[in-house]
Amino acid sequence: MANYLIHYVEISESMPKASPDMERGNFSVSVVIPVFNEEQTVADIVNRTKKTLQNMGVSYEVLVIDDGSFDNSATICEEMQTNVVRCVHQGKGLALRSGFKLAKGDVVVTLDADGSHQPEEIPLVVEPIMDGKADFVIGSRFLNSKANKRKIPKINRIGNRLFNSLTGYISGIKISDSQSGFRAFRAALIQRMDLGSHGYEVESEMLIKALRLGARVMETPIHFDQRTMGASKLDPFRDGARILYAIITSYLS
Repeated sequence: MANYLIHYVEISESMPKASPDMERGNFSVSVVIPVFNEEQTVADIVNRTKKTLQNMGVSYEVLVIDDGSFDNSATICEEMQTNVVRCVHQGKGLALRSGFKLAKGDVVVTLDADGSHQPEEIPLVVEPIMDGKADFVIGSRFLNSKANKRKIPKINRIGNRLFNSLTGYISGIKISDSQSGFRAFRAALIQRMDLGSHGYEVESEMLIKALRLGARVMETPIHFDQRTMGASKLDPFRDGARILYAIITSYLS
């Protein structure tokens, strides 16, 4: 298992402790994959996700939350006998929130459907929670990885550094990738959050609220591949403004 960087190690008394039944054989994982027009990549991601979870030897479910795709993304996943929830297009944040309400696992994993995340690395974000070392694990694209940095547009890297700095300033932690969509967290933790994000700002809202609840947050290095099919849905300026707003309001709320 990879080394992980512990950023926050104290857990508050109000934070629910891990169940003694959460041994490897009884452990369950829900993977929530938000999808919007990813028919070229989603089948591969879902197949690899299922194979990885089977190899981990845990009970699992894969939930594809289709955010109003107008291509064949949802149909492809349904034909693969995958749980698909079709939503009206309102953004990644609302899609994830819909998935969280349905997830039945002890741990919830989120990853993107565009091929930028490697499903084979799910154990890297799940195992620290299974081992009782963390409550919230972020797969960092920037931790110890110069190769990943070169794959990400400069404006996105600049924005990420800004959000990392602001998150660190208000929370007192040092973090390398506050915007990563590849992460895992205990279901009991997410159930205590009153999430309101509709778009990409959901990652920041979740992180700030997890820290405010006293969660143990870790980062672990992951591989990252910039999408080669389709176009990114993130608008650096519009979504950047929303992320800044979410960081501040999540801290003040």
